[in-house]
Amino acid sequence: MADRHGAPLIRPFAALRPAVGREAEVAAPPYDVMSTPEARKMATGKPWSFLHVSRAEIDLSDDTDPYSPAVYAQAGKNLQKMIDAGVLVREAAPQYYVYRATMGQHVQTGIVGAASVCAYEDGQIKKHELTRPTKEDDRVRQIEAVNAQTGPVFLTYRANAELAAIYADVTVKPPLLEADHGDGVRHQVWGVGDAATLKLIQDIFTAMDALYVADGHHRSAAALRVAAKRRGENGSPNASHESFLSVSFPDDEVMILDYNRVVKDLNGLDSAGFLARLEDAFLVTPADQPVRPAHPASFGLYLDGRWYGMALKNPPGDDADPVARLDVSLLTDHVLAPLLGIGDPRTDNRIDFVGGARGLDGLASRVDGGEWACAFSMFPTSLSDLMAVADADQIMPPKSTWFEPKLADGLLSLVLD
Repeated sequence: MADRHGAPLIRPFAALRPAVGREAEVAAPPYDVMSTPEARKMATGKPWSFLHVSRAEIDLSDDTDPYSPAVYAQAGKNLQKMIDAGVLVREAAPQYYVYRATMGQHVQTGIVGAASVCAYEDGQIKKHELTRPTKEDDRVRQIEAVNAQTGPVFLTYRANAELAAIYADVTVKPPLLEADHGDGVRHQVWGVGDAATLKLIQDIFTAMDALYVADGHHRSAAALRVAAKRRGENGSPNASHESFLSVSFPDDEVMILDYNRVVKDLNGLDSAGFLARLEDAFLVTPADQPVRPAHPASFGLYLDGRWYGMALKNPPGDDADPVARLDVSLLTDHVLAPLLGIGDPRTDNRIDFVGGARGLDGLASRVDGGEWACAFSMFPTSLSDLMAVADADQIMPPKSTWFEPKLADGLLSLVLD
């Protein structure tokens, strides 16, 4: 599947990457998984951490607005400093890269390439989330300040045996780059530069029906905005701004964790009244241990220091609307909106979201701290549900998916020449 200009869906590129042996000094978590104080602490004593580029406010005064022009200017200076010092180097020729992330027993292996902005614009690379203008603006300014895309968009595709065979062949060799930036994930990168394999990879992706954005909607939307702006200066479909940095993983290796909810109050109900109202739609069962839902249409509830299981009495069938049957939609439709008065979880400050990586104890501790009244543990959204929503050109509710492991920033960047 080529884009409308006949350009490949994903193409090789000459990456800006750490010099061999420097990757452990450079690799950093994604820019959006930590606060400014956390980033500043993480980068202390690490002058070449990519956080100095992705979160450049850490090099300015504590009261600096993270979205101020000074921050983006500092990011550009810091990236150039890393290049001038030889910490980052540019590949001599375009390549694909095999990327492997290992977290405990979980391993996922995929391809890093320059994905087509045009294909994203036309819906060949499918999205499933709305974006927020403020976050889009931030990524646009970052890309323009460093003249590169430094945060990869996480794509997924339906598993392909030919690609798996390529990965197996490539990864028997020592990796080009290997790093663990402290998150317990081992990140490994292999370069793929021989012409025959480059063509084979490109042909395999061209034959695919679709690619799906799993994580990175703001980065991909920002890439489209940058491309639209630059097309007036260079309208070639092969211009570097017509691509965005991506890592594509097979769907059978992608891991989605639960994305749980905490609510600030019971909307005027007492605990007994709230539980009684829940029983209209759910079978509610007290539990003597934390409840991790075992199947769709079931939830855990933590209230007044105790866990309960909640099973929807009349769950939707497989033929239901792909958005309406999602657990995040069921919780909103049966609990959050009618009982707790939360109509739009995207904007209501009475609800917050807790990634499954923090565990059920972390969820309960939010309630035990007194600031939140109750918590709901969720069954993870499946990748097949995500694809069904994207295929239907629909949008998932906010905070529906939490992907682990997160990809590293700084290992591979796409320069906009």
